[in-house]
Amino acid sequence: MSSKSNDQGRAFEYACIIELKDRIESIRPVVIDDESAMAAKRAWETQSKTAQQTYLCAADAFIDTLFSAEPLILECDSDDDIVVLSINKNSDAEGGDVRDIVITRKSIRWDIGLSMKHNHFAAKHSRLSSKIDFGAKWYDSPCSDSYWNAINPIFTRLIELKKDEIAWHDMPDKEDSVYLPIVTAFINELNRAYSSDPTITERLISYLLGIRDFYKVVAIDKKRITEFQSFNFRGELNKNGRKSKATILIPKADLPTEIISLRFKPESKSTAELYMNNGWSLSFRIHNASTIVEPSLKFDIQFLGVPANIITINCSWR
Repeated sequence: MSSKSNDQGRAFEYACIIELKDRIESIRPVVIDDESAMAAKRAWETQSKTAQQTYLCAADAFIDTLFSAEPLILECDSDDDIVVLSINKNSDAEGGDVRDIVITRKSIRWDIGLSMKHNHFAAKHSRLSSKIDFGAKWYDSPCSDSYWNAINPIFTRLIELKKDEIAWHDMPDKEDSVYLPIVTAFINELNRAYSSDPTITERLISYLLGIRDFYKVVAIDKKRITEFQSFNFRGELNKNGRKSKATILIPKADLPTEIISLRFKPESKSTAELYMNNGWSLSFRIHNASTIVEPSLKFDIQFLGVPANIITINCSWR
């Protein structure tokens, strides 16, 4: 992700913090954990007034839906029952918690999280290199010798090209000599791992979607809508309060248990498509993440399909 895109994403997070605090404090006590929000606030301050207004509109659009799904946010038991709004650190995501914003009530030991995205739907941007064991990292099954033997000569060549400061756009054969064989090795390795251990499907989804349930919130500027989507695998979301009930019901989502197909996207040399049962499908598009050749590539991982019991609500901007 570029520095500009990163700043826009953080600014959107801060807009959500602002809007949440404004909407909650008229009903019950709420504070922002300022230390956790410092980086997002700095990114917010770099944005134009027009951009800030766009982020605020996108944030305002989904909040009523969130309140309808999560009545514990507004329910208050006492004056010292305070809602805390905080922003997760990058280290939390590296540890498996993909939530960006966390809403906490410490008095009842309860929290929920939001994963914020601005104009993109990528689930993950995961790197591949000669040193990254994606099998061990993604689903606890180390990559085989066959995988390493297939990719190492490719990355060795990339190391030499980097020394000569060759640009990616000056490699006319990169699709056939780099992307195609690496994605082929990835497909073969994932199929091998699945044939040895069919339970890797659940662990793969946990890698992509984290160790905690959350709502994904996607601002789509051109359509002036904010997409609100539930990922409720463990039943952590949609808890009723003592006095108030959720008016939007969020079912638990089904995890995949079977790989149906893993193959190249038709007419593509750089994208694999994975189809699993229970409505899950994903694309893995390999790409270079720099101008100059380097011995590292990125997967842009996106969901093509999710189970019907993952609820998606499009919230129009005012």
